[in-house]
Amino acid sequence: MVPRMRSPQSFLASALLLGLSIFLPGCASVQAPLPPSLELPKPPNDLRSLRKGNRVYLFWSVPTQTVDRQTVRRPGPTHICRSLEPLMSSCGTPVGNVPPASASEWKAAPGNPYPQASFVDVLPLDLQQQNANRMITYGVDALNRNARGAGLSNQVHVPLAPTLRPPANFRAAVTADGVELNWECRPTETRSDLQYLYRIYRRSPDNGIDVALADVQCPTATYKDRTAEWEKTYEYRITTVTSVTLDPGSVPCPADRKQDGIVSFPDCIQVVSVEGDDSTPQKLFTKDIFPPATPTGLQAVFSGPGQAAFIDLLWAPMKTLRRR
Repeated sequence: MVPRMRSPQSFLASALLLGLSIFLPGCASVQAPLPPSLELPKPPNDLRSLRKGNRVYLFWSVPTQTVDRQTVRRPGPTHICRSLEPLMSSCGTPVGNVPPASASEWKAAPGNPYPQASFVDVLPLDLQQQNANRMITYGVDALNRNARGAGLSNQVHVPLAPTLRPPANFRAAVTADGVELNWECRPTETRSDLQYLYRIYRRSPDNGIDVALADVQCPTATYKDRTAEWEKTYEYRITTVTSVTLDPGSVPCPADRKQDGIVSFPDCIQVVSVEGDDSTPQKLFTKDIFPPATPTGLQAVFSGPGQAAFIDLLWAPMKTLRRR
């Protein structure tokens, strides 16, 4: 039998396969297999707090990545942690839980690409009264579906000073020289470490901005707003404010960094304040129905010798509301 001659194309293909078989093993890189991800959500670092009356409002960004930079696929609940210690090492028994939100429920704040979450904690009255000169610490612990997390978020501190109810019988009326506000003072606790006052706010529906007009302390129970304008609508409210000097060590003091690089944390005296609940808003329209006031300080000045005869009348300016 005469052997079949192989074509040049077949020899070329065989040569290429032989070359690849020689070089490919040298290009391979052998690595240790990656461990499976624990899917631990990255702890939030933007926890914020606001206290109003007995309620503490907490806000933070929901983690969208794990600690190993993967997307959070199976989020779990978020524990709300609270402690009287200035710094928490662990959550302990949570005071609340926020269930995991579905993707459709996530809402990103303007300018913030991360979905936002919130929680409202109600402070017990005895906790406030027994720790009036201290701060309480909050943190959140974001967990996965298996109730495991990577640790606490940044921690925030909130004053525990007790607040008072708003004053009774708060009312507003338009007068010729301003909007007059009146109320009835409530009895307060006789404690030397606490100071109470009333803060008056005004809101214009045009812009929805609250303006703090004044802080008034009892027994004063009236205030006149002479900065309002005629023919405008305003909304007034009044709230109590508690000021307190904190006990040393109740909150971490700012670090003292010296020129030689040594950092210390000295004791510091901090005075904090917290607002109570608001009164019922009083809405009114500053309609100008008042006649001009009677001029005061009227004087007559006659022309001097050698001048044309005339008489100038002068009087004091009247204090009224500003006009647009």
